[in-house]
Amino acid sequence: MSSLASPRITFIGGGNMAQALITGLRQRDFAMQQITVIDPDASKQDRLQQTLGVRTAQALSAEALQADVIVLAVKPQQLKTVAESLAPYLQSQLVISVAAGIRTTDLSRWLNGYSTLIRTMPNTPAQIQAGVTGVYALASVSEGQRLLADSLLQAAGDVVWLTDEAQLDAVTAISGSGPAYVFLLIEALTDAGVALGLDKDQALQLSVATFKGASLLAAASETPIATLREQVTSKGGTTEQGLLSLNQHNIHAIMQHAAQQAANRAKTLGDELGGQ
Repeated sequence: MSSLASPRITFIGGGNMAQALITGLRQRDFAMQQITVIDPDASKQDRLQQTLGVRTAQALSAEALQADVIVLAVKPQQLKTVAESLAPYLQSQLVISVAAGIRTTDLSRWLNGYSTLIRTMPNTPAQIQAGVTGVYALASVSEGQRLLADSLLQAAGDVVWLTDEAQLDAVTAISGSGPAYVFLLIEALTDAGVALGLDKDQALQLSVATFKGASLLAAASETPIATLREQVTSKGGTTEQGLLSLNQHNIHAIMQHAAQQAANRAKTLGDELGGQ
């Protein structure tokens, strides 16, 4: 094994999330020769070698899995088969799963009882290193391994550590599904702009820039979100009328219901996937 100052990382699966993490690591000047990607797709191997400069392998092997960290970046439906094949190669490596919905109890069972595991829930803005990832670690993960995982996952954006794995269902509902809610709101605001006489490109540009700017302001400011909203809302003004309409349609209840439905589905999927 290599020193944790320059860890060796093996990704099983070379899809979007693996590429997002690797791209973020490269931007942080991580040594690309320390990364191996295992993927059966030969064309994807070639592309990863050429664009990111990583090592690649077609299948699991002792050499490819001689790493400090193994990232399981395959589809949830593939994870059981991959985990059962991986189990004989595990010694002391930290295993990080980015597969949605698979609980650590099930993953550990498929790995023949291995428990140096971290489960994560990333989201799609990780593709541009602007995501947020919910993270839960089993007790057998050392403090050093937690720090290593935190550093790795920060390559895709913010990291939120959880003390209860069940909270990952809520994370799935809020930040995992959240980008889709935002995209829907952008669509709706764009359509409203078109209805008011803007052309679609203008309306889209205004809508995207508004969400971007408001998000950046919220992140940069220590002012409470409600206060930021109030600062835009003059008494008797245009914003007040717009917010009045949203509140009359109970925007808070709509969002709470959407999140609850998503969280319920996350729990159901966890039950179904764990029963493979």
